[in-house]
Amino acid sequence: MNRTARIIGLGHHVPARKVGNAEIEASLGLEEGWIEGRTGIRSRFCAEPGDTLSWLAANAGDMALETAGIDRKDIGLLLLATSTPDHLLPPSAPLVAHRLGLEKAGGVDLAGACAGFIYAMTFADGFVRLNNKPAVVIAANILSRRINPAERASAVLFADAAGAVVLAPSIDPGHGILGSSLASDGSAYDLIHIPAGGSNRPFAEEIDIAETRMTIANGRDVFVKAVEMMSRCASEALAAAGLSAPDIARFVPHQANARIFNAVGKSLGIEDERIVKTIADYGNSSAATIPLSLSIAHGANPFRSGEKLLLAAAGAGLTGGALVVGV
Repeated sequence: MNRTARIIGLGHHVPARKVGNAEIEASLGLEEGWIEGRTGIRSRFCAEPGDTLSWLAANAGDMALETAGIDRKDIGLLLLATSTPDHLLPPSAPLVAHRLGLEKAGGVDLAGACAGFIYAMTFADGFVRLNNKPAVVIAANILSRRINPAERASAVLFADAAGAVVLAPSIDPGHGILGSSLASDGSAYDLIHIPAGGSNRPFAEEIDIAETRMTIANGRDVFVKAVEMMSRCASEALAAAGLSAPDIARFVPHQANARIFNAVGKSLGIEDERIVKTIADYGNSSAATIPLSLSIAHGANPFRSGEKLLLAAAGAGLTGGALVVGV
């Protein structure tokens, strides 16, 4: 029997504190409207002091599991795509699985930056097909604690959020990943990075705190490379699925910057009304933006059986990819 992996549950969660552009523009000395004009962001949600990454992830996962209506003892795997785990060690996924009551599930973190959800979905799809067991994919980040608030390029973009998907075995060949394409470009490794804190430059008293925060070296290069990578991977995923742009019901891109995903949509020939956009209200939460967007889009206009979705992302590393998913 050729099994597939069907999406049976979606969820998302954001912290309680909503931060409008005016607060950030005032702190950076920017004129009113500067952020929205360049990024498409009007507001975002930021973690409060007591919030943790595992808490954010578990809330999104709980919503997805509740909507899936599945026995949690049946879940075989939890994958957590995050760049901001609770601790450098151990991974946060086992704690999230514990909080969700996933007593028989494996759990591991994936550090795929903005493309983390694309990779996690690819791996989870394979797990479901191989093991005939459901899996949970959660992407979550608290980026407000990893940015340099004085650096304009990153301070205006990043946000905190979580999104989750539950995958279950299916025998319908129209379900699950129908086509995929993954990519990386290590020549652009330093375009988006946190200079210190890894094993290459471990924490030390003499290190400036700013070097433990995210920095974007060249926003223009990021834009060009992200548009190219997302467009190329999306075209390759469509070809692998034997489909073309008109077959896609909705394009759900990583919400990096409105100019980036609008350019990708234009290059693919996907008109604006088919692009799912959440960046205006939620900002850029890295890997979490696609599952968050899926959950919000489904809540507003439920996915219909047989719909084909196109997902695409690119980010630090550089790493990226695209999936065509049947729902």
